[in-house]
Amino acid sequence: MMQMDVKPFLEEYEKLIVRMNTPRVMIDNAGCADATRIMIDSARNDGILLEAVQVLTDLNLSIKKGYVSSDGRWNMDVFHVTNLDGNKLTDGSIINCIEQSLGTIHSTRSKSIDGITTLELTGTDRVGLLSEVFAVLSELNCDVVESKVWTHNGRIASIIHLKDCDSGSPILDSKKIDRIEARLKNVLKGDNDIRSAKTLVSIAVTHTERRLHQMMFADRDYDRTPIMKTHGRYSPSVSVQNCSEKGYSVVNIQVKDRPKLLFDVVCTLTDMQYVVFHATINTAEDGAHLEFFIRHIDGTPISSEAEKQRVIMCLKSAIERRASEGVRLELCKPDKPGLLAEVTRTFRENAMNVTQAEISTNMGMALNIFYVTDAIGNPVDSKVIDSVMDRIGSGYLKVKELPLMHHKKAESYAQNTSSLGGAVLLSLGSLLWRNLHHLGLIKS
Repeated sequence: MMQMDVKPFLEEYEKLIVRMNTPRVMIDNAGCADATRIMIDSARNDGILLEAVQVLTDLNLSIKKGYVSSDGRWNMDVFHVTNLDGNKLTDGSIINCIEQSLGTIHSTRSKSIDGITTLELTGTDRVGLLSEVFAVLSELNCDVVESKVWTHNGRIASIIHLKDCDSGSPILDSKKIDRIEARLKNVLKGDNDIRSAKTLVSIAVTHTERRLHQMMFADRDYDRTPIMKTHGRYSPSVSVQNCSEKGYSVVNIQVKDRPKLLFDVVCTLTDMQYVVFHATINTAEDGAHLEFFIRHIDGTPISSEAEKQRVIMCLKSAIERRASEGVRLELCKPDKPGLLAEVTRTFRENAMNVTQAEISTNMGMALNIFYVTDAIGNPVDSKVIDSVMDRIGSGYLKVKELPLMHHKKAESYAQNTSSLGGAVLLSLGSLLWRNLHHLGLIKS
């Protein structure tokens, strides 16, 4: 009997499997008048939506519209995106980066920073806390290479990437690490936060902003009372209803649009162990409307009123965490040991509270962004800001306006979906048809 060589067939089969599991990315600049359309087709993967949104937001793109569908074994995601100036994408390098990045998101990717020691901090926020943290690190001869700080509902979470000032190497000495953790925990706990203050030395393998969401979620910031005044510019309206016809829970969100809004929502739903099967995203001058059809990872919808309320609280907190309260200050100054401690001490001495911070260094320059309020959450008096700028150096510290979100006029879709609960009354079939039409994938 003649024997067949099965090796060629196995190789072709392996190629087929790779093709099936590799997302197909199409970028269209002609089909939409005011945005670039990005379409992603792929085999079903519960994490692919978060990965796709993460890629787009990390490239500082604004998602104006979106449609997500995961029927059966296949995903189809469509996004209408612009740059932060509200224009279509014309930079070939950005387009190539999108194609390459989205084409490899079938496997989980994580970001690590070589040669760096990473600290994770959570605790009770207060005026001057960041100054105390950076003063301790400076005293212990630690150089802050990069850091992000979020505050919400009286809590603070921070990820800080460090190296040794003298050697420029990661900090590996276990005794020094123990000293750093002990000193910082003492600072974080203050007078009354002995239990919830946490410090942790970790390996930086998770997307920084996703990790900050996870830290604040674990710290239960969503279940705490704010201690400082907020102005509610990004306070969202969130509702959760069950669509018994198809076995989904339907989440509707209306809020003022801002960069990375979709990432914050999808990240939170994913980390709460919900799967997004269908979604629509629409933004306009009067705000953003997001709608998600979700189930638990076991395929069941939300089953109790208590769980609905928890989802609402967590999504509201996820949106509010990144909401930039206060005046935006940008520091660009030659880096030196102790610079962060000096700058944040100046803020503290002028009763300025840092609500959010993004620290980075590049080629010997410190490039830092701070959002500041007064001690109770009100805008900082302009005379105080002038005094701080004089002290630090007005050539180094600048007041910057918040970035404007560019929107076209609201379409009839936004008007027709002003009711949060309206989508639940529609059949899923008509919902999908409507979304396909508004994204230009079918003609009327």
